[in-house]
Amino acid sequence: MLLGPWPYGIVFNNTSQQMREMASLYQMHRTGPHVKIHPPRQPLDGKPFAKGVVLKTLIKKPKKPNSANRKCVLVRLSTGKEMVAYVPGIGHNLQEHNIVLCRVGRVQDVPGVKLKCVRGVYDLNHVIKNK
Repeated sequence: MLLGPWPYGIVFNNTSQQMREMASLYQMHRTGPHVKIHPPRQPLDGKPFAKGVVLKTLIKKPKKPNSANRKCVLVRLSTGKEMVAYVPGIGHNLQEHNIVLCRVGRVQDVPGVKLKCVRGVYDLNHVIKNK
C-alpha cells in the first residue's frame, strides 16, 4: 500500500509501522514465486487406522443439493481425540461403549466428517444381505 510522498519503491508496512523497500524484479526472479504452505490435513496424524470407542450415535444432514440422513458416530480414538466418523452401508448395530476401527476417508457431502468406520472389525458387523 503506497502512502504519502515517498518514491514508488518504498512501501509503508502497517503491521510493524516501519518503512521497507519493495523487491526488485531481479530479486523476485531469483527467489521464485511465493507459494503458500498449507498445514497438512491428516486427521489420524498420518496413520491409516485408529481404534476408538463409540460415545454417541448421531444423524447428520448433508450439504445443500443432497437430502438424506447420514448415520455417524462420535468416537474417542486411541490417540485421545474425539471425532465424528461415518458408518457406511445400510443399518448398523452400534451403541455407546462399542469398539470400532476408523480409517481416513471423508464424506463429501457432510461437513466435519473426516473418518469412516470399517465394517466387520470389532463390534461393527458386516452389512446384512437382504434376500
